[in-house]
Amino acid sequence: MTMYDYTKGRYPASSTRSGYDQGLRAYLLAIYRNMAVALSITAITAYIVASLTSVAMALYTTPLAYLVIFSPLIYVWFFSSRMRTMSPDQAMMHLGIFAALNGLSLGSIFLIYTSASIVKTLLITASMFGAMSIYGSNTSRDLTSLGSFAYMGVIGLIIASLVNIFMQSPALEFAVAFVGVIAFTILTAYDMQKLKSLYYSMHGNGLRSGNISIYGALTLYLDFINLFIMLLHFLGVKKRD
Repeated sequence: MTMYDYTKGRYPASSTRSGYDQGLRAYLLAIYRNMAVALSITAITAYIVASLTSVAMALYTTPLAYLVIFSPLIYVWFFSSRMRTMSPDQAMMHLGIFAALNGLSLGSIFLIYTSASIVKTLLITASMFGAMSIYGSNTSRDLTSLGSFAYMGVIGLIIASLVNIFMQSPALEFAVAFVGVIAFTILTAYDMQKLKSLYYSMHGNGLRSGNISIYGALTLYLDFINLFIMLLHFLGVKKRD
């Protein structure tokens, strides 16, 4: 198995630049392309739902809101646990369905925050995500310990967020957002490094590994969306303000 040599800041000599770098470029482009498709589906779905006032009211002000909140969580568990047994077309279809469900959930932000602050937060998220992706892809430092720490933080965030659905505590909401920004910033770099290392662990045959580019897209999509949501708590301007 060919893995990144963090101590020397390079990949093993057996990974030739002329052969594997071209494959790596195609592998990363496939990941980002699939991620962009998923983000587009989420954004379009959220905007359309928010634009349909009667639909938005039914989804976000009735008990259906709990279905909207939890359905993406259930679906992503189902999707990720069965991805290896799916064909690439099936996996891409399920990624699109998950992105649409997430869009239904995120449509409520257009009812809460001003469009200008949402766009501003989106641009800042994209900048932070891009910077951390580049760092994770190019650093010679092993980010495994930081990534593990961030994943533990995410588990705590999920528990705290579920509790706060019923508590509605502003202090807990602020704490979740603060820790979330840190956790998903770190995870972006870690996941990018992990995906790059995964490519080399398969001897540069990432594009022939079935659903690996879709798995990578799902991983980075979740980092991006969650970082955006956490930043929105700080940068979003509420309409009632």
